[in-house]
Amino acid sequence: MKTSARVVVIGGGVVGVSTLYHLAKKGWSDVVLVERHELTSGSTWHAAGLLPLFNLSYSVGQIHKYSVNLYKSLEAETGQNVGFKVCSNIRLARTRDRWDEFMYYAGVAETIGVKVNKLTPAQVKEIWPLCETDGLLGAIQHPDDGYIQPADLTQALAKGARNRGAEIYRNTAVIGIEKKPSGEWLVKTDKGDISCEHIVSATGNFVRQTGKMLGLDIPVIPVEHQYIVTEPHPLIQERQRKGLPEMGVLREADSSWYMREENGGLLLGPYEKGAPCCYIDGPTPEAEYELFQEDLDRLAPHIETAIARVPAFGEVGIKKVYNGAIAYTPDGSPIVGPAWDLKNVWLNEGHSFGVTAAGGAGWQLAEWIVEGEPTIDMMGVDPRRFGPYASRGYLKVKNEEAYANVFTLHYPDEERPAARPLKTVPNYDRMKALGAVFGSVYGWERPGWFAPKGYSLSEKDLDMPDTLLRHNHAPPTEDGRIVEKWSFRRSNYFPFVGEECLAVRDSVGLQDMSPFAKMEVSGPKAREWLDSILANRIPKKQGRIALCHLLTPRGGVRSEFTVYEWAPGRFYLVSAGAYERHDHDTLKKLAPTDGSVILNPITTRLGVLVLAGPNSRNVLQKLTDADLSNEAFPWLSGQPISVGHTSCHALRVNFVGELGWEFHHPIEQQNALFDLLMEAGKEFGIRPYGIKAMSALSIEKSYRLIPRELSIEYSAYESGLDRFVHPNKGNFIGRDALVKSREQGLAWNFVTLEVQGVKDVDARGSEPIYSKGKLIGRATNGGFGWRVNKSLALAMVKPEFAPAGTELEIKILDKIYVATVINESPYDPDNAKLRA
Repeated sequence: MKTSARVVVIGGGVVGVSTLYHLAKKGWSDVVLVERHELTSGSTWHAAGLLPLFNLSYSVGQIHKYSVNLYKSLEAETGQNVGFKVCSNIRLARTRDRWDEFMYYAGVAETIGVKVNKLTPAQVKEIWPLCETDGLLGAIQHPDDGYIQPADLTQALAKGARNRGAEIYRNTAVIGIEKKPSGEWLVKTDKGDISCEHIVSATGNFVRQTGKMLGLDIPVIPVEHQYIVTEPHPLIQERQRKGLPEMGVLREADSSWYMREENGGLLLGPYEKGAPCCYIDGPTPEAEYELFQEDLDRLAPHIETAIARVPAFGEVGIKKVYNGAIAYTPDGSPIVGPAWDLKNVWLNEGHSFGVTAAGGAGWQLAEWIVEGEPTIDMMGVDPRRFGPYASRGYLKVKNEEAYANVFTLHYPDEERPAARPLKTVPNYDRMKALGAVFGSVYGWERPGWFAPKGYSLSEKDLDMPDTLLRHNHAPPTEDGRIVEKWSFRRSNYFPFVGEECLAVRDSVGLQDMSPFAKMEVSGPKAREWLDSILANRIPKKQGRIALCHLLTPRGGVRSEFTVYEWAPGRFYLVSAGAYERHDHDTLKKLAPTDGSVILNPITTRLGVLVLAGPNSRNVLQKLTDADLSNEAFPWLSGQPISVGHTSCHALRVNFVGELGWEFHHPIEQQNALFDLLMEAGKEFGIRPYGIKAMSALSIEKSYRLIPRELSIEYSAYESGLDRFVHPNKGNFIGRDALVKSREQGLAWNFVTLEVQGVKDVDARGSEPIYSKGKLIGRATNGGFGWRVNKSLALAMVKPEFAPAGTELEIKILDKIYVATVINESPYDPDNAKLRA
């Protein structure tokens, strides 16, 4: 066994072996994998081997697509049969909302090059003759996917890795991990120690123990998953004798199960409520090829619907029930990327669809390790999307919820109730009393919109379908009222959000944005360091504010910060609350270690209230003796002021495009400040507004967001950030690549579109954009602009289609609409309102 290597991959399941394979494929042959027992002996061996391409996530969708394409080529490369059956995958729709979900997904799939067919019930019957089609609206089919033998796949990847010089050590248990004074890592095993530059954790069910060795609380706990294999059925055996094609994988999403042929019989895999977490502290050291006691009572409702849909399933006996562990995260997506706080430690964990994702996850992680960044935007699976709040108790509740919701309708407004509320600001109860309907971001409760007092939806309004999965609304209020129905179309909250938008336009509104991530940067080299990593100029005058972007080495956008020098040599950085750990970890890893730059995270010390609208100055002037004139307090500046008997830093910026201020205040003063502003605003009809109104207002200003228009996949120039990027200021991360990309010609341009003919649906992001039927781009965001009275979309398109006036088409829920390129910021393009 080697005593040193460039990379040590821990874990010999399909995910770990794929990572090893792709590192070797990138030319890093000095890489090793250690596995405590045999390859696949954790959870890979009992996986059903399905390869579902369906995923509403842009990043996960690309990972799955790569995997399926890779697996088709492995046998030719390695000579190892992987047991890949390309038999297609059919998803059944029984409700209009489910069909909308499928049509939204079909748009996502088209933008990433995944083929999706629409099927009528008659076509379903033709492909799957054992399937009853009563009550079906239709189905979608992935003709290119199917299932694979997980153990054979793993062995093929292992062979491919070994052929490129990688080494695999089986029956080698990791017993400790240490950081050496040199910065290298020491992986201690029961067969000896290995020094290495990088560690990859792909330990599946053992992730909790691995995390403990690393000093990390990795947000993964497995959940039990059962599937049933029947005895052979005469009709299936007859089809096989006739040489008829396999019927493929069948999924009845509204009943939460999948089914496929298996050795002349059928395999049924439900995702039921009540499936418990397991291996909460990890398996025992002896665990190998381990299963749990089956519990068919949990599966009874799913078995009943399966028999109704495929009567043949109930006509034969049960041959075997498998109940094994599947790793889960709170949102059901894997964690792929750098660990926080530790340099050169990488996580490839939490794969609930590990066989499907293994190829793509290994590919992108190898790109990240070798090249310094991935090639596709990985924000959706970045380990740092969870914070310290995602600890053991939280994970148990959320991961069981994520498992039970695998097949639920993933509405754009979906907000799951488990482990909530968790993080609340002091004014939470005040906002709730005003009708706030909360969503959750990074553990924080945040108002989405405000319902009128006493407002509720009736059962008739909800119109819940008669299906096993039928939940279509937000959690009830404390007094039992349902106030929000979810939809892929404009829903019941649409007019109320409009009222909030118009209140901000016409008078004044108040929003809580306390979840913003906040960091103070100080030290003798603070300014110099910030100038070396950010693309914009750091304001030279204390009190001025700049919007600054941290780029990737290739010139894409990694993070966005508001930078404000609030005291001499002390800089206050604000970024999106959802990416607090990501952004702060990125800064920490870039910071010098000689003490010349000091980073102080202060997110929970400060709250943020946003006062916006043409009367915001009038409201604020009632409460402060500060000079609020344009001369004394211009746009893009900040200063410490008193507001009544409270104190804060007032920043003259906002994300809605109106006159206004953000008040960054000591969190313990929040209720006092909130009450003062609401009372002072009464005469102006002040109204609270939520994140939905903010989003609608921001789209009218063509404001960009990470990871939508701002992404590592698009250069800063492609995202239209020209005025925030200054190559002539000196070197900064990504500068040279950015300049080169502009000289060579941009591949994409950011545009704003007016969507015409819309009645009940708006773009949301990931819709395909066409020119005369040819795909030329994708929407990144969208919604209705209440101030301009237009349906709008933001998009990335090929440069030749970017000039204003260009007429394009956009497909929203399978319907084509005319979309015209318009000038950026259709509302107040000269920023006169912001400067007022």
